[in-house]
Amino acid sequence: MGLTQKQGLLITFEGIDGSGKSTQLALCAQALQASGQSVVITRNPGGTPFGMELREILLHSKQTVFPMSELLLFIADRAQHMDEVVFPALAQGKMVLCDRHMDSTLAYQGYGRGLSIETIQELNQIAIQGKKPDLTLLFDADPHVLAQRVTQRGQADRLEGEKAEFHRKVREGFLALAQQEPERIHIFNALDSQQALHQQVMQVLAAQRQPLKTL
Repeated sequence: MGLTQKQGLLITFEGIDGSGKSTQLALCAQALQASGQSVVITRNPGGTPFGMELREILLHSKQTVFPMSELLLFIADRAQHMDEVVFPALAQGKMVLCDRHMDSTLAYQGYGRGLSIETIQELNQIAIQGKKPDLTLLFDADPHVLAQRVTQRGQADRLEGEKAEFHRKVREGFLALAQQEPERIHIFNALDSQQALHQQVMQVLAAQRQPLKTL
C-alpha cells in the first residue's frame, strides 16, 4: 500500500449486535498502544459531541424514526466524524480504530431496512469524502446466538431490539459486502474465544502495517 510513517490508518470494526467487535477493538487498542503506536479510539455514531446527540436520537428515541430519516442521521454523524476526528488523526500519523462505519450503514439501512444500496453508497461517499477504511474487521456468527449475548447485556437499544429477520438480513448484508471487497474486509468467527480472536486480529494488522513499524 506504500504508506509512510506520516500517514495513519483507518481500521473499522464491524458486525451485528453481540458480535464482540467492541471488545476486540479495545483489546487491539491496548496492544497497539503498548507497542508505541498512537491510537485514536472512536465510533459511529457518537464519535463527536454532535454525534453523541445524534446517537441518543438514533438508538433511544421513543418517536417513530422512518428509515430514510434514520439513514440521513447516520450520514450526518459520519460527515461530522470524518472532519472532526478521522482526517486530523490520519494527518498526524495516528491509527484510528472505529467501532462501526460505512459498512454498518449499508448493512443495516440497506440490507436490513431495504433502502437503496446505490443511494446509501452515494451518501457514504459524500460523508467520507473518498476516504474508505484501510482495513475492516468483520465479526460474524449466527444472529440467534448473538442475540442471546445482547439479552444478557440488559435492555436493548432501538436497533438491537429489532426482529430476528432484520438481523438476519443485516448479517447477509455484511457477508455480501465482504465478498465484494475481500482485500479490505476480513471475516472472523465471532464465536471463537476472545483471546483467539485477538491473536487473529493482530496477525491481520501486522500484515497490513508492513510498511510501518512492526508490532
